[in-house]
Amino acid sequence: MGFKGPSRESSPHKAKTPPPDDTHQEAAYLKSLGENQTPVTIKLMDGEFVQGWVEYYDRRMIRLTREGAPNLFIFKHEISYIAEEQPRKATKEKIAPGGKK
Repeated sequence: MGFKGPSRESSPHKAKTPPPDDTHQEAAYLKSLGENQTPVTIKLMDGEFVQGWVEYYDRRMIRLTREGAPNLFIFKHEISYIAEEQPRKATKEKIAPGGKK
C-alpha cells in the first residue's frame, strides 16, 4: 500500500505561480538613465567595457553617446551588464597655507 498525500482540492494552500521571466522594468530603467544622462559603463559579452550615457533605446538595442569617441549602437543581446557611474564632483582649488592660491 503506497502513501497517499492530501489532494490539491482539499489543500487550504493555493498553488504558487512561478515568477515572471520579464518584470517589464527594463524600459523604465533605461528611460531614467537617458533622461538624467546618467554616466554608465557597459560590459559587453566579449569582456570589453564602453562608457557613455544612454541617449536612445528600443526593443533590441541602445544608443550609447560618448565624449571624444563615436557614438555606439549596441544590441541588447551583446550586453553583459550596465553599471551606473558615480557623478564626478567638481574639484575645488587648493589653497596653499597662508591663504594664497
